[in-house]
Amino acid sequence: MQLQSISILNYKNIIETELSFSPSINCFIGRNGMGKTNLLDAIYYLSFCKSYFNAIDSQNIRHEADFFMLQGQYLRKNENEEIYCGMKRRQKKQFKRNKKDYERLSDHIGLLPLVLISPDDSILIAGGSDERRKFVDGVISQYDKAYLEHLIQYNNALRQRNALLKNTTPPDNSLLDIWECQMAEHGEYIHLQRKDFINTFIPVFQRFYKYISDAGEDVSLNYRSQHDEQDIKKRMEETRDRDRILGYSTQGIHKDELEMLLGAHPMKRVGSQGQNKTYTIALKMAQFDFLKQIHGHTPLLLLDDIFDKLDNERVKRIVELVSSETFGQIFITDTNRKHIDSIIEQIGQEAAFFLIENGNVKN
Repeated sequence: MQLQSISILNYKNIIETELSFSPSINCFIGRNGMGKTNLLDAIYYLSFCKSYFNAIDSQNIRHEADFFMLQGQYLRKNENEEIYCGMKRRQKKQFKRNKKDYERLSDHIGLLPLVLISPDDSILIAGGSDERRKFVDGVISQYDKAYLEHLIQYNNALRQRNALLKNTTPPDNSLLDIWECQMAEHGEYIHLQRKDFINTFIPVFQRFYKYISDAGEDVSLNYRSQHDEQDIKKRMEETRDRDRILGYSTQGIHKDELEMLLGAHPMKRVGSQGQNKTYTIALKMAQFDFLKQIHGHTPLLLLDDIFDKLDNERVKRIVELVSSETFGQIFITDTNRKHIDSIIEQIGQEAAFFLIENGNVKN
């Protein structure tokens, strides 16, 4: 799959630009804060109907503007695709595929597979379990539409149960029972899909980590779920009084944990800076490989300033990976033109260069 061109209007600090891309490597060069990452985020938005870096849509509109617009021209499975997104302040965003509106934005997810690797990925290790669940859910949702629907239904039931728990008057147990049954039903589907994905994903992830690090370190992922430990519906009933005191639900797949391990210990506790970054890059490379196998065509790969804080040997091995036939169209950001020139020379492929300054793009 290829992104042939993009039109951007009033997205973050980018006032207006139209860019045509190389089918292989595209490099965005500029100082920090100039808009390199915003360009990548615009590309990400067209795949996922949201920003990678800011979940509040209205904050992605340029400060002086009342709307933003994104439009991408793609070549997908030898067919042209036009994807349009527009949003005005205080209005819902609009997504179109080949000039036809989507009935639901969820129908778009998975059409344009994409993997973004960013310094912000450090949150997967340093952050809480919510971030790690989002990573897993994001990957599965790109190929399993039913999974996304089960997530939506589960989260709705969870909100309803939590609302009942927070009432000043004791909730009707029959109402609690309704929402708990839905949480258990949808949660079991989500649990089984997460477990199946993790089991398939682990050896792919370990292969990428071993290659990038060139070390004998043992890394892994450990998925823990309350669904493996007990009858979850019964456990919800047993914890109603406690949950009322706390004001939220303590049981369910929203409490699942994905442990990221170096040896037998949590990576966040024992991993060095280089090991942590290698771990997250290997996770994303494995995500790329997984999606490629599932979709049958190559996702876009976006690399946002990923070479910082890595030794030369690890940089070399990442470059060797992305220059292989496994990867297709790549978008890279960097602050240093000489640095990116040396990387492109190692890759041995032609590249298009774009210079970004204060949201203005030149090539």
